[in-house]
Amino acid sequence: MIPAIVLAGGLGTRLRAVVPDLPKPMANVAEKPFLWWLLGYLRAHGVEQTYLSVGYKREAIAEYFGTQFGMMRVAYVPEESPLGTGGAIVNVFDSADVDSALVLNGDTISTLDIRKFVRDAQEAEADVAMAVARVEDISRYGAVQIDRTDNRVIGFTEKGIAGPGHINAGVYVVKRELFARFGLTGRFSFEGDLLAAHLGEMRVVAFDCVSRFIDIGVPEDYARAQTEVPAMIAGA
Repeated sequence: MIPAIVLAGGLGTRLRAVVPDLPKPMANVAEKPFLWWLLGYLRAHGVEQTYLSVGYKREAIAEYFGTQFGMMRVAYVPEESPLGTGGAIVNVFDSADVDSALVLNGDTISTLDIRKFVRDAQEAEADVAMAVARVEDISRYGAVQIDRTDNRVIGFTEKGIAGPGHINAGVYVVKRELFARFGLTGRFSFEGDLLAAHLGEMRVVAFDCVSRFIDIGVPEDYARAQTEVPAMIAGA
């Protein structure tokens, strides 16, 4: 199994009313930090090594989790200054010296079967494999446009347009060499500066394999997470 990179440097700005002065992945969900549930999910799906990209209040994360989560090894890669999602991923690749990784946002969780997703991504020879979820209203998220003949991602729709569609579930399999190919270094957005900007120059494949999806970055989903996340992990 390839290692996982969890982007855990979020400030949690939108959750300040309910999660004061903590990194967003440390937000309390059913008496545990959200990251505890996410790491448990990764461990249950056979991930043996996870790299946490950490920034704001990173000491709180390291002190809580240490370097082992059960049998899964945990390593910390600090952002000395904010690098954006893309820069954070490159920072981990440079530190970990691995060729590809499962990349997850540290504030989302889903019912994705990680083993199958990684296997299918490798078989598809995708430069980037993206897990997507179908929702009844895409207006809060923006949508992923998919060519159903080969499941390639062909575009993105901005937030604000209502109606059903597929959204980015925030889980990817990514090859390290992509970033050097497009000369991406320093602070940049994975979604904007790589995926959107270079979509026509690489093979990005969508996998419609997520039936339940929670983003704790907004208060209404955070409230829902208190009961739904434990149930999701119990079924992992």
